Amino acid sequence: MKKFNFRKVLDGLTASSPGSGSGSSGNSGSGTGGGTIQPGGTAGALREEIQETLTSDYFQICKTVRHGFPYQPTALAFDPVQKILAIGTRTGAIRILGRPGVDCYCQHESGAAVLQLQFLINEGALVSASSDETLHLWNLRQKRPAILHSLKFNRERITYCHLPFQSKWLYVGTERGNTHIVNIESFILSGYVIMWNKAIELSTKTHPGPVVHLSDSPRDEGKLLIGYENGTVVLWDLKSKRAELRVYYDEAIHSIDWHHEGKQFMCSHSDGSLTLWNLKSPSRPFQTTIPHGKSQKDGRKSESCKPILKVEYKTCRNSEPFIIFSGGLAYDKACRRPSLTIMHGKSITVLEMDHPIVEFLTLCETPYPNEFQEPYAVVVLLEKDLIVVDLTQSNFPIFENPYPMDIHESPVTCTAYFADCPPDLILVLYSIGAKHKKQGYSNKEWPVSGGTWNIGAQTYPEIIITGHADGSIKFWDASAITLQMLYKLKTSKVFEKQKIGDGKQTSEIVEEDPYAIQMIYWCPESRIFCVAGVSAYVIVYKFSRHEITTEIVSLEVRLQYDVEDIITPEPETIPPFPDPSSQLPSSKSLSGSTNTVASEGVIKDSIPCLSVKTRPVRMPPGYQAELVVQLVWVDGEPPQQITSLTVSSAYGIVAFGNCNGLAVVDFIQKTVLLSMGTIDLYRSSDPYQRQPRSPRKNKQFIADNFCMRGLSNFYPDLTKRIRTSYQSMTELTDSPVPPELERCKSPTSGFATRTSEAAPGFYRNELPAVRQRNQAHHLPDHVNGHCTSPTSQSCSSGKRLSSADVSKVNRWGPGRPPFRKAQSAACMEVSLPVTTEEIRENSYNRSRSSSISSIDKETKEAITALYFMESFARKNDMTISPCLWVGTSLGMVLMISFNLPSTDEQRYTEPVLVSPSGTLLTLKGAVLTFSCMDRLGGLMHPPYEVWRDPNSMDDNEKGRKRKLVMNSPSTSQEMGDHQYAVVCSEKQAKVFSLPSQTCLYIHNITETSFILQAAVVVMCNSACLACFCANGHIMIMSLPSLRPMLDVNYLPLTDMRIARTFCFTNEGQALYLVSPTEIQRLTYSQEMCDNLQDMLGELFTPVETPEAQNRGFLKGLFGGSGQTFDREELFGEASAGKASKSLAQHIPGSGGIEGVKGAAGGVMGELTRARIALDERGQRLGELEEKTAGMMTSAEAFSKHAHELMLKYKDKKWYQF
Repeated sequence: MKKFNFRKVLDGLTASSPGSGSGSSGNSGSGTGGGTIQPGGTAGALREEIQETLTSDYFQICKTVRHGFPYQPTALAFDPVQKILAIGTRTGAIRILGRPGVDCYCQHESGAAVLQLQFLINEGALVSASSDETLHLWNLRQKRPAILHSLKFNRERITYCHLPFQSKWLYVGTERGNTHIVNIESFILSGYVIMWNKAIELSTKTHPGPVVHLSDSPRDEGKLLIGYENGTVVLWDLKSKRAELRVYYDEAIHSIDWHHEGKQFMCSHSDGSLTLWNLKSPSRPFQTTIPHGKSQKDGRKSESCKPILKVEYKTCRNSEPFIIFSGGLAYDKACRRPSLTIMHGKSITVLEMDHPIVEFLTLCETPYPNEFQEPYAVVVLLEKDLIVVDLTQSNFPIFENPYPMDIHESPVTCTAYFADCPPDLILVLYSIGAKHKKQGYSNKEWPVSGGTWNIGAQTYPEIIITGHADGSIKFWDASAITLQMLYKLKTSKVFEKQKIGDGKQTSEIVEEDPYAIQMIYWCPESRIFCVAGVSAYVIVYKFSRHEITTEIVSLEVRLQYDVEDIITPEPETIPPFPDPSSQLPSSKSLSGSTNTVASEGVIKDSIPCLSVKTRPVRMPPGYQAELVVQLVWVDGEPPQQITSLTVSSAYGIVAFGNCNGLAVVDFIQKTVLLSMGTIDLYRSSDPYQRQPRSPRKNKQFIADNFCMRGLSNFYPDLTKRIRTSYQSMTELTDSPVPPELERCKSPTSGFATRTSEAAPGFYRNELPAVRQRNQAHHLPDHVNGHCTSPTSQSCSSGKRLSSADVSKVNRWGPGRPPFRKAQSAACMEVSLPVTTEEIRENSYNRSRSSSISSIDKETKEAITALYFMESFARKNDMTISPCLWVGTSLGMVLMISFNLPSTDEQRYTEPVLVSPSGTLLTLKGAVLTFSCMDRLGGLMHPPYEVWRDPNSMDDNEKGRKRKLVMNSPSTSQEMGDHQYAVVCSEKQAKVFSLPSQTCLYIHNITETSFILQAAVVVMCNSACLACFCANGHIMIMSLPSLRPMLDVNYLPLTDMRIARTFCFTNEGQALYLVSPTEIQRLTYSQEMCDNLQDMLGELFTPVETPEAQNRGFLKGLFGGSGQTFDREELFGEASAGKASKSLAQHIPGSGGIEGVKGAAGGVMGELTRARIALDERGQRLGELEEKTAGMMTSAEAFSKHAHELMLKYKDKKWYQF
């Protein structure tokens, strides 16, 4: 798909029509139009005072590097001279790895699965065979490899490829059993073909099957060994074009490997057997073994085992050969994990793996197949891991993997990215994390050590944080486009382990992953760390270098508020819902909670989802839990998942919200400061005056069976398919999820980590009859194949239920009416284009309603954004105070002010006063992010406390007062505004002047879609607003004028995972989880795009090919005819002719800009290659000279001995002998 970049034409673009200016704060954001400026003296003064330095020339989008384990691997290859490793995947990707820092990602345009990879050893090239029957030649002599040639087979499917060492002719086996030969240099098919019917005996009546193996004889390069699936092996004489010998076995063949002398080869079979064949007696195997089969007492053949998928037969000069194979276990050991077996002499070692084995390769000291191989390691590619086994030690330890291959050790549920961190943080985190590293690795260096890499010009520290489904947090050093794990934190250690069947009523909301991380907040300067979990809890951590043993303080918060705003269709349009008791097969709901209504009829109330440890807990150095805050059940309803989170180390306060309201907690004094429903925050400023619902009279059916994901309770047959979104990321295939189940996922299944689809009031439970009526008035718009977020209503006429009818409504779940308006913030999802029939089948409308056009009918309002700042709490205030900005799913912005004790001593004893100010600003769509700027246009960072070790043994450290960095705006007696607030919602961005609360700039970012992620970032010492839209666009706007700097259709949104994990950071960096196992980093900085070539590693380095061992005169004389075999003469067009044009099509490679740069990589590169070629030629000439001299010496010795023998018997008569 083409990517359009409208950059320079957008420079300075502003709408000429002004917005509807208003002096009142309540409607100050009602203007429309991109980049509109509110008239007034403040705006004019702002234009004069703030000189924006950013232009479109500063921005450009490009991918930088991909980290993690290649998703769904299929193929493996290794260059023993360059010492680089290549991995192919099912999605057509190739990852090439060398020393740490050398990591290259390539992608086939077709996206076809990679079947096999083959290096041109020490030539800087790679051949890939893909499932679309195409061969590709990749040029690795440039930092971004490019395809030089492609060859597509039209009539046959490729099954196996083999490229002999130092040969330019590639053997290609096909499914029909034929073997073709391709010239690597021209990538043209030779006319020489080995047909299957010529290879087998004429008397054979059956087809031998596909070619499963090809290799030339180590003894004679003119002999090609061809293995067929049905058990037939043919040694083909390339010169005479006939089969020299044939062997037959009654079991299917999976792989073959030669002994280095070329006199024997070993086959692996489908019955778990290994057969060793001798060329001198091909009638039957020289040796047959079933390594894992049980031997029979009566001498019969051992029992069959599972197939041995691959075997490698490697010889050693000073010890017994290694026989290494995968599979072959006995059938009666069903619970055994996938294994790799190493047979060395009489010892058999079975290495059990955590995941199925995809492929393995044995690394040897020599690239020559006719020498002792001397294996030293085995690379094992698993479905979800890559390990290397050390063969030089008897216990076969594994090497410590330097690549970040364990990102997916537990599925990633959220991410955070921090650029330009304090420089000492990486060293501190690494020193703490190094103490907890696993032991028992091999003491040898990592064997994949090819390529070169330099740090480059950009050296600012970068840290990536990943949250996982098992409750773990990983800190990664991401500096200089590398990735290395620094520190791992396990949040689950705060809680008691869950016991199955213990009968407790404190069971978790999510049974399978109750500790899954939902949101992350980190302040690098103060080192305060906070997480929100899927089970409605928040943990505040402080960093310490010292180990402590202490009790964990926990608080419980009730956060529940209902509004009597229930809309229902007319009774005749309501189809009968099934009885919940008949639908649910057991007392456990989809979410895994136990039944609310116990046998005694007691309803859960004031019970948290998890149990915090009450005994003293040992906390090692690193992040130590300071406080745990848990939301509790209220009147039988489970706590709703957290949708927003923020922490202020300067104030000592943590705030979080969900669809019910807001909670503010003082983590210094360990007290709850505020627990209030969203509507209560408005006080008298609520423009919609929603009334609280009267207490419900009947809660008999309000149970866990109808918890947060209520829609799924009516579909119990699908409970196994509906898991949290982070579980779906671990599946090998991304199976489509029915549209009606999209809203039933756990908190991380949405598009942003700051929102939750789990809130009961946020579901659109439309009934089929009602939905059909609504579709006549509204259909979702589609832009680039994705459902957009229209502003039209989709609510039919309805009536308000009386309080007596509420109990009937409760049958549908806790607080869930059968029909309710959908929320724009909490139901973030994307609909791909569907047919008319699919629309009819979908019983839930997938469009997202506007929060402005239908605000009077909204029933719940989620807290979607929170931000601490020293600001003006009320309109026209002249003094600043600590404030909390609150953004809601209805586009409202509220302010909460704090009155903090004036001294450090009082801060620990006197209470903190909290007062909602009632300040009201409005935007279209759910609020996503806030930021503040001073009157000069500089970005104001939230206040923070300078880190100090809370458990330090130093008395000076203990007695040191809290040092706060406030970043307050300058206030003077002059009239005018002193601060500017930047607010971005799903639809638009606004800049307000404070304390007058005048809207200065409005930019309607999108009308047909909605923003998934937005962040105010620093770029070249200037602030800008970065947005990622649901239609795949990445947009950058300058601040404060909101001028568009960049708008690129970068990434069509086809996966929830991308939207959930996408995040921006400073210095033009961003990332997202491109697959369940990989992180893709990108940059929107023109400077980094220009310097990226220098930052990437070199895959190919000039290395001289190892010298072949001297075979000696007698071995050269009697060892075969391989030295005189000329493939060019045999396979060239002059002797073999041209291949049929219909058989394969040659496609020249594009190469691209990178290919041009690599080809022009300078005269030095060409001279270096020419020098190496001359050196190799001189080396070969030297070898030839040495061999000639040896032959002359041998001839002289032979002549001398013959002359002596002649003189000895010269005078003797015949009868004297």
